[in-house]
Amino acid sequence: MKKKIKGIARDALKFMLEVSASSHPKEFAGMLYETDQIITDVDLPINQSSNGTTVMDLFTIPVSTHIVGSVHSHPSGELQPSDADIRLFMQKGGYHIIVAYPYEITSWVCYDRVGNLRQLDVLDVEIEESAVYRDIQETFGDEDD
Repeated sequence: MKKKIKGIARDALKFMLEVSASSHPKEFAGMLYETDQIITDVDLPINQSSNGTTVMDLFTIPVSTHIVGSVHSHPSGELQPSDADIRLFMQKGGYHIIVAYPYEITSWVCYDRVGNLRQLDVLDVEIEESAVYRDIQETFGDEDD
């Protein structure tokens, strides 16, 4: 099922930029989650990272209808996807963000699953309960159960 996404929460984008900067010069990678058709969360699955590449273990990613794509950094500053990036894009979702050095609010771009540029508006929104939190509740239940 394809999800139509309205945009990305500014706080989620800032988080991606901050994690990318703190991981530099190594790459960072994560999965994007939506809440009410807005990208609000980043899940950081188990991965191996180096100065040139990051490999995500896709088998450690929980099953969720809220995953809409991926995010990873390019410490080189290059915003174009590589062939390996596009192979990743085809695995999960239709919104894939590359964040590049120097990790400023303008140093990112979004692609679809085959590597075409995709417009993604940055939205100032307040999210009361994220999709990740709802998934955890559905999987493990409430503490009071």
